[in-house]
Amino acid sequence: MITMRIKDMFFDRHVVIAAVDNAKRKVLSKAGAFIRTAAKTSIRKRKGSAPPGAPPHSHEGSLRRLILFGYDKPNDSVVVGPVGFKKSEAPNVLEHGGDTVVFRRLGGRGGKLTSQKVKIAPRPYMAPALEKERPKLPLLWRNSVRKG
Repeated sequence: MITMRIKDMFFDRHVVIAAVDNAKRKVLSKAGAFIRTAAKTSIRKRKGSAPPGAPPHSHEGSLRRLILFGYDKPNDSVVVGPVGFKKSEAPNVLEHGGDTVVFRRLGGRGGKLTSQKVKIAPRPYMAPALEKERPKLPLLWRNSVRKG
């Protein structure tokens, strides 16, 4: 027969909560980085418009450059997407489709600037990036909280 006694065992709640919070932040930040990278690499530098349903083409690089991620502590989540487009709905219209105003210069560089309302078919880039990375996300949690 085996007898076993455990004396003076305690559960330090604050240490455990801090370790879990730290691990959660690290894992969600890694997930955000993976999704951001997948979205950025799906946008290729090409002339002309991308076909509907495919990720948009990059002409000068601002959409790719402005896809960022951040850990949202109050909501225990990570936010990934384009930022910095003041008064522009272009990233949202590209992702989901819809109506927008397009500006064109007639007659080259010095020509008259005109605007035209157009309907844009969806050219998703964020949702496919999430779906591409989704199978990898549970693996990020493996061994995320380690003993002190």
